[in-house]
Amino acid sequence: MTIPFSDPPNAPLQPLDLPWLATAGIEAGILRLDLIDPLISGNKWFKLRHHLLHAHESGAPGLISLGGNHSNHLHALAAAGKRFGFATAGLLRGHAQDTPTVRDLQAFGMELHWLGYGGYRSRNDAGFWEPWQARYPGWHCIPEGGGGLAGAQGCGLIVEQARAQLASMGWADYDAWWLAAGSGTTLAGLVLAEAGAHAVHGALAVPINHGVPETVAGLAGARGYQLHEACRGGFAKLDEELLAFIDETERHTGIPLEALYTGKALLALREQVEAGLFAPGTRLIFLHTGGLQGRRGYL
Repeated sequence: MTIPFSDPPNAPLQPLDLPWLATAGIEAGILRLDLIDPLISGNKWFKLRHHLLHAHESGAPGLISLGGNHSNHLHALAAAGKRFGFATAGLLRGHAQDTPTVRDLQAFGMELHWLGYGGYRSRNDAGFWEPWQARYPGWHCIPEGGGGLAGAQGCGLIVEQARAQLASMGWADYDAWWLAAGSGTTLAGLVLAEAGAHAVHGALAVPINHGVPETVAGLAGARGYQLHEACRGGFAKLDEELLAFIDETERHTGIPLEALYTGKALLALREQVEAGLFAPGTRLIFLHTGGLQGRRGYL
C-alpha cells in the first residue's frame, strides 16, 4: 500500500483583509486548510493522519467511524479509504437519508449503517464498539470526528505549517490563533503544539454542553486557550445575520466559507474584536478548517 499521507499538503497562509479588522488595528492571516485537497479537506486530513498510519502499520483492512448525514469527517474518511486502499464503514446518526454527502460516501465505497438516534447516542457507552469489531475483525475504529489524542496530535502539524510561512506575511511572530471548535480536537492539538507560546481562542460552534471544554481539558489541560460562545442557538443553527455576514465576507475576500463552523467562528471573532478583546497591533491567525462540501446541505 502506498502511504503518501504521512504529512498533509501545505496550506497557504494568506492575508485576511476585512474592514472591521483594519478599524481595530488588527493584522490577521488565514491559514487555508480548505485548499489542501479537494476531498480530504481541511482539518480532517490532520485529524486522520495518525489513524491512517496506525491502520497501515497494524495491517488493518478497513476503517470504521461515526458521523451525521452531512459529516465532513465521514466524507474525508471515505475519500481517504478509496485513495489509500482501505475499506470503510460509516455508522450514521438517525435514519437513512439521501443527501449529497451520503451519495458521495456511497460512491467512495463506504458501507453505511444507520443507527437511529437512540443507537447513535450510545456511541460513548462501554462496549459500543464490540459488535462492530466482531462484524469487521481487525478494522481500525476511529472516534467520532477523528477525535481523541491521535487526532489532536495530528493537528499539531497545523502550527508547524503556519510558522513556516510567517515571512510570507512579513511577520516575525504572531500573538494568537482563532478557530472554530466543534469537537475540540483541533483546538486541543493547537494548544499542545503551542505549549503556551501563543494563545489559542476557540469559537464554540456547538452548545457548551456538548462536551468541548471537557474534551480540550482532557487532551491539553486547562491552560493556553480561551473558549468563546459562537453556536448562535445550537449546532447547525443558521440565521439571517450569519448568512448575510458570510455573503458579505465572501464578496470582500473571495474566500469561500461554510456556515456551521468557519462562518460562525469568523463572526464571533468580529464580535470580540469590536468588543475590544484584542489590542491594536495584535497579529492573529484565523484557521479555515475546510468542510466546504457541507455547504451543499443548506444552500
